[in-house]
Amino acid sequence: MVDRTVPGPTDASVRRALHRAATGRTLDVDEATALLAARGGALDELLDVAGAVRDAGLREAGRPGVVTYSKKVFIPLTRLCRDRCHYCTFATVPHRLPAAFLDRDEVLAIARAGAAQGCKEALFTLGDRPEERWPAARQWLDERGYDSTLDYLRACAVAVLEETGLLPHLNPGVLSWSELQRLKPVAPSMGMMLETTATRLWSEPGGPHFGSPDKEPAVRLRVLDDAGRVGVPFTTGILIGIGETPAERVDAIFAIRRAHREYGHLQEVIVQNFRAKPDTAMRGMPDAELHDLAATVAVTRVLLGPKARIQAPPNLIAGEYDLLLRAGIDDWGGVSPLTPDHVNPERPWPQIDELARHTEKSGFTLRERLTIYPEYVRAGDPWLDPRLLPHVGALADPATGLAVEDARPVGRPWQEPDETYGGRTDLHTTIDTTGRTGDRRGDFDHVYGDWSEVAGKVTAGGGGRTDDDLRAGLRLAADDPAALLEPRHADAALALFAADGPALDELCRLADDVRRAAVGDDVTYVVNRNINFSNVCYVGCRFCAFAQRERDADAYRLSVEQVADRAEEAWAAGASEVCLQGGIDPKLPVTIYADLVRAIKARVPGMHVHAFSPMEIVTAAAKAGVSVREWLTGLREAGLDTIPGTAAEILDDDVRWVLTKGKLPAAAWVDVVGTAHELGIRSSSTMMYGHVDHPAQWLAHFRVLAGVQDRTGGFTEFVALPFVHTNAPIYLAGIARPGPTWRENRVVHAMARLLLHGRIDNIQCSWVKLGDEGTAVMLRGGCNDLGGTLMEETISRMAGSGNGSARTEEQLIAMAAAAGRPARRRTTAYGSPRP
Repeated sequence: MVDRTVPGPTDASVRRALHRAATGRTLDVDEATALLAARGGALDELLDVAGAVRDAGLREAGRPGVVTYSKKVFIPLTRLCRDRCHYCTFATVPHRLPAAFLDRDEVLAIARAGAAQGCKEALFTLGDRPEERWPAARQWLDERGYDSTLDYLRACAVAVLEETGLLPHLNPGVLSWSELQRLKPVAPSMGMMLETTATRLWSEPGGPHFGSPDKEPAVRLRVLDDAGRVGVPFTTGILIGIGETPAERVDAIFAIRRAHREYGHLQEVIVQNFRAKPDTAMRGMPDAELHDLAATVAVTRVLLGPKARIQAPPNLIAGEYDLLLRAGIDDWGGVSPLTPDHVNPERPWPQIDELARHTEKSGFTLRERLTIYPEYVRAGDPWLDPRLLPHVGALADPATGLAVEDARPVGRPWQEPDETYGGRTDLHTTIDTTGRTGDRRGDFDHVYGDWSEVAGKVTAGGGGRTDDDLRAGLRLAADDPAALLEPRHADAALALFAADGPALDELCRLADDVRRAAVGDDVTYVVNRNINFSNVCYVGCRFCAFAQRERDADAYRLSVEQVADRAEEAWAAGASEVCLQGGIDPKLPVTIYADLVRAIKARVPGMHVHAFSPMEIVTAAAKAGVSVREWLTGLREAGLDTIPGTAAEILDDDVRWVLTKGKLPAAAWVDVVGTAHELGIRSSSTMMYGHVDHPAQWLAHFRVLAGVQDRTGGFTEFVALPFVHTNAPIYLAGIARPGPTWRENRVVHAMARLLLHGRIDNIQCSWVKLGDEGTAVMLRGGCNDLGGTLMEETISRMAGSGNGSARTEEQLIAMAAAAGRPARRRTTAYGSPRP
């Protein structure tokens, strides 16, 4: 399968690449590819360079000369799989198995036996989504009340934690962002081999991955990114010798490096050599040659650098321990004294004492680690869910993060941590007086990923449109504004987004005419109070200046009673709504969301509770292990009335992943709001603009909102949110622009009115972000709503907004008057308020 018509590197190119590697220069793809061909003296030199890089990293980590391994049991939860990899003997067919899955008692028996022998890791390995291919798997799950293999895996992981204390490491294959969210609370680490980025090995008949939907490289690269976005300590790696070219092999290493630089989550990288197995389609393929493996390990070490943890499985190297140690590995992976390697059953793991002798013979000391690597153990947040901290803490040396070797796992409850409240709980008032403590978090330099990688993902908008497009757009705006959303009118719509001067004035006039026809002249507002119940958050959104680490000076959490107190104060001041949102705080119990709603309704039964962004909803549901629909149903029963359509930013994942790092994908946002609408829970809709976005993405965003509204009719309003840049990390890093221009503010509000005409009647402008004068201008350009009095506002103020955090009714009425319009109070859902 390898294309042998491509000439290999010359001796001169290998020597040149070696010199660059030895002098610490950055290697490009061609140079790294050349090094894979190093043999003889050149290979020895390459191994010396790689070993020196590894040694420097171990010294920096505080464990010089230490090579690690994990003492584990292997739990083959199911050997059924929907994929058809041509080299695999792990996956099989139902009639060759006693049952489609190991049952819970079998899982616990393996784990208990491992705990008795001092194992600390429970490695769950299983085929990808077997119920989608095998009726026997679907039937087995249905009979036991599980919706999917992943549901059963989650339940087994919890059982292992509670019954045995072993730490689960999950290898279920391809996972979505939401599925990673759901599994993170039950496992300190997860993994999935990238294997290769060579698409042809998946797409072409005869390729090793042909017929395997989960082996498409683009899909697996998305999993690597999503694991980083969710903050999962993740294991990945490459499989060499399956037909890839040297350049394709190097491309996979570069892809791994890119993902880790952006998210910092790849705790180990495995370089595994193909070994042919009988009874497989690739049984006649030659094994990957060990010097080829050594060269690949060394190139991986040089490319990934000293901080990377690089592993080679010791049962696949034919006793060449010293060769692989010289090549730069610093980990032997999981080794079991009890269970076989079910993926490579013909090649047993070495005994741990034997592995220690070989390691010592090469000048290193073998030390046991946990399934989660020491760096992530010591960091804690955001890598470890609080429910796992007691289990990990019982087995980890707090000074090194390595395993306490003589510790024995003991089952512990998997439960929420004790609730802790306090911190700077007066931030909602002091933000307008003393302000924030500093302009950035203490972990600014690393929590958001490698800024250079982030900058490389920013895309530019398309070229300009013609005067004809502009004229066509203005005609449509006058005659059939909603038609501007249709793809056939994209050039006209984009020309309007670029309008300036007299054309912009005309656009805003047309938008205001449409507003008048749709909702009349009244400017509406609601008397409400914002309550941000916690600002502790580790998602790492790059635009957010609100989120704090638990130990930061401005961090706080409000108790349920404190939130209810504020709601009661708001009711006494005439409010009809409280809007609750908080950070994705790992220490808050999942019960707090319903508890907050119940407490407010108990204290002030008539208060409308407008609460919880789609991000809060999807992460809380994942932590609780239930569907979004079930979670929202519970909140509705607790008294939740509506939800804010925040966390939308731009509903285009290309810009979302630059802007937010770890926030929910656009599809998940759509799923949450759509499900809420189906349950009778209406929502607002929003768009934050003026950062790393461009008009084509704005247009796409409006199309997504229109599509949801056409299906559900659940949006009450659209709110345009100009990006406040002053303290935003992505601006401080020099990537985002300093918010939208004044022209863009006018364009976006006017276009919102036109594009959403006939779908969403209420277009709101944010006085917090625009100021009083700017708000009056937007009211003359298509807007009809001012939002609320707020009473407190910390999110925009922490970002640097200078427009205060509260307005009285009189002040809102004055804003409307400045635009020449009357004002009218409303309810959250745009009805008439109580007398």
